[in-house]
Amino acid sequence: MTDTAIKIGGARKSVFKDKVMELLPDGGNLNACLTCGACASGCPATGLEGMDPRKFLRMAALGMDEEILSTNWVWMCSMCTRCMYVCPMQINIPQLVFNARAQWTKENKPKGITSSCDMALKNDTCSAMGANEEDFQFVVEDVLEEYQESQPEFAEMKADVNRKGAYYFLNQNSREPVTEPDEMVPLWKIMHLAGADWTYGSKGWAAENYCLFAADDENWENIVRTKVKAVEDLGCKVWLNTE
Repeated sequence: MTDTAIKIGGARKSVFKDKVMELLPDGGNLNACLTCGACASGCPATGLEGMDPRKFLRMAALGMDEEILSTNWVWMCSMCTRCMYVCPMQINIPQLVFNARAQWTKENKPKGITSSCDMALKNDTCSAMGANEEDFQFVVEDVLEEYQESQPEFAEMKADVNRKGAYYFLNQNSREPVTEPDEMVPLWKIMHLAGADWTYGSKGWAAENYCLFAADDENWENIVRTKVKAVEDLGCKVWLNTE
């Protein structure tokens, strides 16, 4: 009888296992992370697509790159970093999710995210809704006037645009001035009652950055640099991003 050796395929070449190890703090023990489950317990995406942060990290550690790159769960992660903060080893799982998203071709990424990224790049407002500088300033001034008249206790409330030298440069989610302008007012009232010195900028006012969620490094950076320039041009000390 001839002995027959059973040959099992060689080790799978993995991109993500190496990245997992890079994300471990000095002296970290990957096995400990895979047993506690703290990340999954606080994750709002746990259970979606039958996945959670612990399973995702285990798949990465086992070299299951194909599975990682085909699960839609990476697009359900909000990248809130809650998992990282509760992890005893502080493994940056959202960075791993970002790395996975970056491997997807643009055509296969969620259209809502990529189209919002594209829209934000069209002008210097950085608005994913496509709102331009003139439209934003008109809406702010119109809504402010309405509330100053209808609520006398806020007659002195301000919502400046492009006021140089203000301490805070305030960002605004661009959905609100476009579809829900009244939703801007509670924040104005807080700033007013706190006596805060703030302004919007007609450029770089949109708070969101969908290019981040698309894992599009180049355009994510472009949007951030546009916003930073807007803050610097007005001479503001603090950039206050509501997102």
